[in-house]
Amino acid sequence: MTDNDIQAFKRLGDILDILRQKCPWDRVQTMESLRYLTIEETYELSEAILNLNSGDEAPQEMKKELGDLFMHLLFYTKIAEEKQLFSTADVLNAICDKLVSRHPFIFQPDTYDGESWEQIKMHEGRKSVLEGVPASLPPLVKAVRLQEKAAGIGVEPVLADGQDATTQTPLPDETPTEETFGNLLFNLIHWAHEHGINADTALARANLQFQDKVKTFEQQAANN
Repeated sequence: MTDNDIQAFKRLGDILDILRQKCPWDRVQTMESLRYLTIEETYELSEAILNLNSGDEAPQEMKKELGDLFMHLLFYTKIAEEKQLFSTADVLNAICDKLVSRHPFIFQPDTYDGESWEQIKMHEGRKSVLEGVPASLPPLVKAVRLQEKAAGIGVEPVLADGQDATTQTPLPDETPTEETFGNLLFNLIHWAHEHGINADTALARANLQFQDKVKTFEQQAANN
């Protein structure tokens, strides 16, 4: 990080301090009132990332959305400091400590014993690899995260007929692309609609079933 980066970060903090004191809107904001706005900003950044290669203006749009999100994050820490909950430094040091502890193969190579990413995180006191998946995630995002985390401990999805999902593919091509998968997923949602099935609800229920499977696996592993 350059001196310019540090100065810009301090400048943002100083501006927020002034706004918190003098702006009628900023002065009355709380963590709760900012929450839904932060969700909106996150989706705007997500859209900017998807459009990053769409033209010369795209990087500028992403820069703007990143700035909005930076402001939100720093705003939360300012409110926390006012309430004497924690400081901006506490937040930054906490993530630094977590990054170091989660990368023992880089920072403690002499004692690293080959544990997977999910196994390393279990040392933080988690009882399940799924604890870091928010219940409020949209079902499709949640399905992706559940499968990624479960794969870290060797649990793979199983289809309704009992076959391992990793050995089955509904895609017509041997080397599917993002576009062909997207079209297939879109058509599956249309097929569900035509048959009176809410695809969002159906996937949410499938997520719950898979979560139960992972918990059973973890319980059995703990008892062995």
